[in-house]
Amino acid sequence: MATVPMMHALLLAGILFALGLVGLLTRRNILFILMSLEVMLNAAGLAFVAAGARWGQADGQVVFIFILTMAAAEVAVGLALVLRMYHRTKTLDADRASEMKG
Repeated sequence: MATVPMMHALLLAGILFALGLVGLLTRRNILFILMSLEVMLNAAGLAFVAAGARWGQADGQVVFIFILTMAAAEVAVGLALVLRMYHRTKTLDADRASEMKG
């Protein structure tokens, strides 16, 4: 079975992280912001798995499981906040979040 070179995996992780960062900085919709954060977390996880596979250690996979757990918690809290914000403002524009009070 052929393996993927570490440089290719890290390059893909870097590209995914950059795309997530661009999406995070340019979008105003909170759902797109949350999806960009997920892409960035998955890129970091890919880098850990690639490094762990390169050195033959399971540490990268263990860290990736922690990243997935953190991402699941972020989705749960983020979607609850999105629903509450939409209920109050009837929009998902991130600029409107600064107008929320109480």
